[in-house]
Amino acid sequence: MSSNDNLTTNERVQASAGGYPGLPVAVDPRAEVAARSDAADRAADSAAGRVPLTRRSWFIIGGGALVPAIVLVVWQLVTTLELVPVSQLPSPVMVWDAAIDLIQRGQLGQYTAISTQRVLIGFSIGAVLGLLFGAVVGLSRLGDILLAPSLGAIRAVPSLAWVPLLIIWLKYGEESKITLIAIGAFFPVYTTVSAALRHVDRQLVEAGRAFGLNGARLFTTVQLPAVLPSVVSGLRLALAQAWLFLVAAELLGASMGLGFLLSDSQNNGRLDRIFLAIVLLALLGKLTDSLVGLFERWVNKRWS
Repeated sequence: MSSNDNLTTNERVQASAGGYPGLPVAVDPRAEVAARSDAADRAADSAAGRVPLTRRSWFIIGGGALVPAIVLVVWQLVTTLELVPVSQLPSPVMVWDAAIDLIQRGQLGQYTAISTQRVLIGFSIGAVLGLLFGAVVGLSRLGDILLAPSLGAIRAVPSLAWVPLLIIWLKYGEESKITLIAIGAFFPVYTTVSAALRHVDRQLVEAGRAFGLNGARLFTTVQLPAVLPSVVSGLRLALAQAWLFLVAAELLGASMGLGFLLSDSQNNGRLDRIFLAIVLLALLGKLTDSLVGLFERWVNKRWS
């Protein structure tokens, strides 16, 4: 049995096109040289038993926490020395006390869970639709002509402009909030996928067709793996956009959630709770982005 018999269809297509599994054939020579140099440096460091400082876990974690720690210290000093009035900038202790108060009332965990649920549902719907429309526009010339101009115009509409329309159509229920978040998540995925699919190497596609792949099989076996890194990058942008649209979504008559906590605290003059909501949104956004980042690493290892 020849070695080619052990290859998957996708691997044979890539090999026949002169490329590597999961990547387009057209590679920038400078990027290829840089990648080989980086790989050689890592191999040399590994052989010598050396791990670069910037690749050590403790340095990465500590470096990432350095700026927030400095901000926290400066924040505490500014409030302690009364350089800024408490009515404009509450101290970190006041924000912490506000969090404890909401936890004791049973509200903080509930608000956080509801907002996270809305973001994840809206993000999932928007990402799936973005992938579908991105595939149609990126793979079909007719789809590009018919859909790209209209979607480009809709993308320019500010998030708050959708609020009154969604209230009229979907009232104040969960559907209007999730729809607005899905709109925010849709466009980063759609834009990334459609642009990436337009630039899949033609030689790679023709090689796939030579192996009898057409339609959905060609897309899932050749074209989608070729653009997976771009798709995952689009997902990270979409998730960040979903958190941004959450605040606007929870202006749609919400009675719970972090966006509601922001608006309610503004009405009541609770600046400490406003800062608490902002900090929680930042932490949740970073946490979910890190999870997608782990998925991105797996995709890059699997298809590169």
